[in-house]
Amino acid sequence: MTVSDSTARAPLPCALPDSPLANAAAGLDACVHCGFCLPACPTYVNLHDENDSPRGRLLLMRRLLDGELPPDDPDVGAHMDRCLGCRACETACPSGVPYGELLEATRATLREARPTPFVARVVLGVFRRQSLLTVALLGARLLRATGLPRLLARVLPPRMAFPFAMLASTAPVRLPKGHGVVTLTPALKADAAVTMLEGCVMQGLFAHTNHATARTLRATGHTVAFTRGQVCCGALHAHAGDLDSARALARRNIAAFERTPHALIAVNSAGCGAMLKEYGHLLHDDTDWHARAQAVSARVRDVSELLAGRLAPATRSTEPSPAPRLRVAYDPPCHLMHAQRITREPVAVLAALPGVELVPLMDADQCCGSAGIYNLVEPDTSDAVLEPKLRNIADARVELLVSGNPGCLMQLGAGLLQSGSVTRAVHPVELLDAALQRGADPEHPLSSR
Repeated sequence: MTVSDSTARAPLPCALPDSPLANAAAGLDACVHCGFCLPACPTYVNLHDENDSPRGRLLLMRRLLDGELPPDDPDVGAHMDRCLGCRACETACPSGVPYGELLEATRATLREARPTPFVARVVLGVFRRQSLLTVALLGARLLRATGLPRLLARVLPPRMAFPFAMLASTAPVRLPKGHGVVTLTPALKADAAVTMLEGCVMQGLFAHTNHATARTLRATGHTVAFTRGQVCCGALHAHAGDLDSARALARRNIAAFERTPHALIAVNSAGCGAMLKEYGHLLHDDTDWHARAQAVSARVRDVSELLAGRLAPATRSTEPSPAPRLRVAYDPPCHLMHAQRITREPVAVLAALPGVELVPLMDADQCCGSAGIYNLVEPDTSDAVLEPKLRNIADARVELLVSGNPGCLMQLGAGLLQSGSVTRAVHPVELLDAALQRGADPEHPLSSR
């Protein structure tokens, strides 16, 4: 190579200095464009556009930094918006590209050049303000109690009906209680102290799951404390590029959980758990909060991590069971499987339930299309990603679909409701809680209250 060639190919000066993307640019250098990410990416699999693949988006990020594309380019914005942020590409990547961090940094950079969609602005604004969020979730619960969302989900056109179907799917599902005997193990010392991330959507629409979580933790030898002052974890804001709001919410949660410094933090929402575990990265350049963030993140555990070690695998009898076994499929939330890399523990919890037949789900590692508020701002792509998931659930012929994230439960529950399926979506801890509540009729029907 000649000197002139070397000069011609020298890196271009950064066109976006001091931007979030420029500060995260080192992660781009890890990509070797091998393409292993392509079959793992739900938008590429369903849209067949290289620009809607992780490799394609990383190339767009590089061109933004090199000045070859302006940050207000509408096509660049569209391709970044269409990313679900599921991070399946990180699991598939042999080079360790921190794609999730790069995506959030890119969206934060583009946010300064192009407006956030109206629906996203409204939702993010409500979730940042605790008073507005409390009122909004109260209104949602009251509406759900009328039964109107379930009715509207069946009579309105599909696109208009979907938000109502999502709300209807948050209602508690009646589960067989005492279905078999769950055997506990002495692996964890009794009275282990935990506190719970109550969560905004979890506490607002899935309070029954929070209650089940507290009961199962106590039943498995944990002392459960409750921490005041919690707010939204900030995941929705970080994923949308609103890093300032995400950091403000993170600081409030860190201060709250510092009040219970000796307790592990149990989280039953995969997206929230991933966010809390990454508070250290979110506040990496904040000298006052970085160490505090890392200390809180180190205490965060998905609830399945706490429960799995306390449950012995169910003994499968070779004799025919007098009662029908529950056919259950597990659909792992993306932010549990790909962001937190937790795969064994939720399956171990289900394996401890003697009345359950765990049925494999085809392409269970593919995203369901929920991705926070993605199904509200990118409904067409969300529907395209959800459709094959619903087909696979129908083929599995299960009574229950289990997933440990509220967004996934609402997305899958809405899809199942609109398709006329008899399968219900529930959180795994609810199934364990029902099994631990012995003495009730183990054969009563599965139906919404």
